[in-house]
Formats: sequence, C-alpha cells, structure tokens
Amino acid sequence: MFEVTVEAGFSSGHYLRNYRGKCENPHGHNYKVYVTLVGKELDEAGMLLDFKLLKQVMRPTVDYLDHQMINDLEPFVSEINPSAENLAKYFFEKTSTQLHEMTAGRVRVKDCTVYETDTSFARYYE
Repeated sequence: MFEVTVEAGFSSGHYLRNYRGKCENPHGHNYKVYVTLVGKELDEAGMLLDFKLLKQVMRPTVDYLDHQMINDLEPFVSEINPSAENLAKYFFEKTSTQLHEMTAGRVRVKDCTVYETDTSFARYYE
C-alpha cells in the first residue's frame, strides 16, 4: 500500500454547544488539517496522487471555513457541533467524495486529522 499526506491551514472561530467551560464562548483557532490517502496502485507517473491535485481537492473546504464563524455555516448551524472531531469527519467526507470521482476509486482517504493547537488534534477514519 502507498500513502500520501498533505497539510492545509485555515483560521476560524467557533464555540461549542452543550459544553461547560471556556470553549462554550466564541473563540478562534489557527487550524491545521492533514489528509492522508491510501491505495495499492500508482498512476502512470508513478504517483498515488499528485500532491498538487490533493491540495486542489481540499481547497474548496478550506476556503469555505477560512475566516468564518464555523457555527454559522452548514452543517454546523444547529445539529453538528464544530468540534475538532466533527471537523475531521467533515473533511474526510468532503475529500472522499471528490477523490472517488477523480480516481474512480483507485485512491481513498485513509484519515483526516485536524489540529486546533500545536498540541491538540482529532482524527477521523473509517
């Protein structure tokens, strides 16, 4: 199996519902997102997926969240809390959909990791 990982970053605000503590108040983070892909076969250029293409796949989601109050954006408006865990799952799902179409299933998302700080992160995988 082959793996490739790309990092992206964005700055956003959020607050946690159903939580007691400082994070129930609006605050911001400089997020880092790592998306790792996995697959058995390389393409004709000898790559699992060009890093540039993976960055392009991630860009719409990063741009959607960047410099926004995440609680004001779908799907985080009412039902889904914008925790690091839920953001990791959100990136996983968005990236998986685009990647499946791009590679006809040859490459899949292994996991997505979202750092809220340099020392705290959440990871989602299936």
